[in-house]
Amino acid sequence: MAEHNTVGQQGEHFAQEYLRRKGYTIVETNWRCSHLEVDIIARTRREIVFVEVKTRRTGSILSPEEAVDMRRKERMTRAANIYIHLKHINLSPRFDIIAVLLPPDIPAEQAKTSDVTITHFEDAFPPVAKYY
Repeated sequence: MAEHNTVGQQGEHFAQEYLRRKGYTIVETNWRCSHLEVDIIARTRREIVFVEVKTRRTGSILSPEEAVDMRRKERMTRAANIYIHLKHINLSPRFDIIAVLLPPDIPAEQAKTSDVTITHFEDAFPPVAKYY
């Protein structure tokens, strides 16, 4: 597998562990509908949370959270609309970004929780399209 794919998968793994430790329930991972995808769908008591995970190596030019552009936000919003409609969700939606930084000198698959830096941007952006 290509290094960037391994880095991304490891980042999502660390993000899921992080959310579970914070008390979130992971409902779906890598949920797809046609060409749309949401990395993690989780829930709290009051909200359904759509999470975009961005993973980079420490020292990358672009920070993980900066990599979530308007196009990605629109796609997440469309995916959330479909998910909420299909699953008859009655919780308030929220869009989060989890930025995962891996050290540059450790292979992604060997990184441990203590090696990574995780930044959770709760309610990182408003929905970019209307809801059902």
